[in-house]
Amino acid sequence: MDQHDHSFMGDESGNKVTFVENQETSPIYGEKGFCAVRKSGGTYRFESRSINELRDFIKDTEIAWIDYVVEDVDNEVMATATALGFSELLMRNLLKDQRNGYEDFDDELGLLIPAIFMQGFDVRLEPLFILIKHNFIVTLHTREVKRLFRVRRYAETFLRKIPAGSLPGDKITLLLIRIIDENNSRNFDYLASIEGHGDQLSRELTDPKTPRDVIGPKIYDMKHALIVYLGGLWATVDTLSSLRYGDAELMTDEEKILDRINALIAEVQAQIGLAEHLSEVLASGLEVLQSIYNNQLQILNNKLALLGAYLAIIATALLVPNTIATVAGNPMFQFTPEDKPLYLAVIVISTVVSTIVAYLAVKRLGLLPSKPD
Repeated sequence: MDQHDHSFMGDESGNKVTFVENQETSPIYGEKGFCAVRKSGGTYRFESRSINELRDFIKDTEIAWIDYVVEDVDNEVMATATALGFSELLMRNLLKDQRNGYEDFDDELGLLIPAIFMQGFDVRLEPLFILIKHNFIVTLHTREVKRLFRVRRYAETFLRKIPAGSLPGDKITLLLIRIIDENNSRNFDYLASIEGHGDQLSRELTDPKTPRDVIGPKIYDMKHALIVYLGGLWATVDTLSSLRYGDAELMTDEEKILDRINALIAEVQAQIGLAEHLSEVLASGLEVLQSIYNNQLQILNNKLALLGAYLAIIATALLVPNTIATVAGNPMFQFTPEDKPLYLAVIVISTVVSTIVAYLAVKRLGLLPSKPD
């Protein structure tokens, strides 16, 4: 037994043989390399960290699928693909843009579609490479993209359901559609997550006490997440459209099977519509939020203007009697104790009159509301 601890399971009839390393590295847990094949009337699976062992396992098969996890996209993808028999030119063209891609070299076909990965408002587009030869498909992706591990679990069942009398192109296309459909389904799940974050953000917006410096970054993060998510969906549509109308030699010519690719495109476009609608809702929420802040600012300005008007009245009311008192305090005016009542009366009357005159003047200028709150 080698270092990979391979084990063997099979039934008495010999129709199905399964290679599984151990429970900790079973398809449910996700080993680095996985292979499912159909040959000699049976379906088989095999797991290994060695790409050479996987390559040897698919020899003389009717149809096969290899799923391999890479740690470093820039370096490991090229080495893995060439080890499986794909040309360096094909891989260089796909690696030019890790957003989406479609390369048809007649005897080999390469697709690059985004696998959306999201944590909070952090949305990333991880590359999913799909490489096709005449009788097998290879998928290469990072360990973060765990969406194909569910396909691993039911790979043998799906391979058994492919009609044995079908043409090689039909079989490859059916398997390819299943892989892409699973990737799309996992991508669509993140739109619900974005909607959940949007609902939480709306709840915070309803609270007028929520600080603006807290809400502003969250709104930006959500808007950015939607933009990245939409970019991933549009890239998927571009690649699927190229696949549908590219007339690749390795693909089927059966219209019924090709219509399934059209169905995949329609599903992605429907998700794009939902995401754009969510973006419009968010934009309207931003407008409402801006209106709220503008109203709050206007209320504050009104209060400051009202305060300024009252201060002007108070200042005028105090200025006139203060001026009279200053003038009366000049030595040229000789006041006796008998003049005190007259002096106080002049001060009080001038204060009242100046207050009334200042109030009427400020109100006439429109600085005071007709009915103060």
